[in-house]
Amino acid sequence: MRIGILTGGGDCPGLNAVIRGLVLAGVKRYGYDFTGFLDGWKGVVENLSRPLTVEDVRDQVAVGGTLLGTSRTNPLNDPAMVEQIKANLTANHIDVLAAIGGDDTLGVATRLAGMGLSIIGIPKTIDNDLSATDATFGFDTAITIATEAVDRLHTTAASHHRVLVVEVMGRHAGWIALYAGIAGGADYTMLPEKPTSLVDLCAALQREYGPGRKNYALVVVSEGAELLQQEGHTTQDESSDAFGNVRLGGIGHRVAAAIEKATGLETRDVVLGHLQRGGVPSPADRVLSTRYGVFAARMIHEGQFGQMAALRGNRIVAVPLAEATGETKTVGEDWISDLELLNA
Repeated sequence: MRIGILTGGGDCPGLNAVIRGLVLAGVKRYGYDFTGFLDGWKGVVENLSRPLTVEDVRDQVAVGGTLLGTSRTNPLNDPAMVEQIKANLTANHIDVLAAIGGDDTLGVATRLAGMGLSIIGIPKTIDNDLSATDATFGFDTAITIATEAVDRLHTTAASHHRVLVVEVMGRHAGWIALYAGIAGGADYTMLPEKPTSLVDLCAALQREYGPGRKNYALVVVSEGAELLQQEGHTTQDESSDAFGNVRLGGIGHRVAAAIEKATGLETRDVVLGHLQRGGVPSPADRVLSTRYGVFAARMIHEGQFGQMAALRGNRIVAVPLAEATGETKTVGEDWISDLELLNA
């Protein structure tokens, strides 16, 4: 049996470990052959591929990025692309396609599975916002990097008597900001799930910053957060990707400027950006990614097509792709209630 693999969307720590786990298990346990499609769905549409052997993946568990490359190509925008995918899978003698990606990549996989193609999904997003799974690989690395950055910024903020605003990733779900804000001891954390009042934000910072208290403050803000008295999300420009996602960014700068104007406190912003998804995966992500890859080989062997590998508790299980991409997993009210206490 020949298995195709693709990685789509943003790169993410642990992608290579997933590929490694899937190829090692597939070859050693089931005798499968593997073909890697380059640059996500683009590779399947344009028939860009390479063979994947045990030797190709053996040393990839700690390597960041993806050896297959990635893109945000959306074949559902053009019926001709869908037909080309079908033709190229047939031409390459692909029996099953393993799609590793987030909501957009797996959304395409869900639609193609509904058309009769044999597809399985593996969840990838550092935002940890895919429903049907307790955790996605890459998230642990992202919050580790973000927390380390917040830890380091405490001393420079204190040295300069400033407010520092740290912008982290998180378009619709604020899990990275939530974890980094709590773990890093931020004075205020802003999430996409709940718009922030500038008045409340400044009042909280002024309670922290003053005589007999601290001479600095730290704010962690998710890129998709909203500041009341500002219209909607802050975007980098008016362009969007093939899935209709606008490029978010700049909320940290807007928040910093608003704080300084309202309070007179010297305020600067720091944007972590792609630092959160680059470099080596954490040990926890290496283990989770490997488990996902090994389980995916088992899913293929058992014919569990149209499904996705998901973490439930400490077990990996198969769930329908449609369930995985049905809704975004956002920060719940219990978390928000606890965060409001910390923000106050």
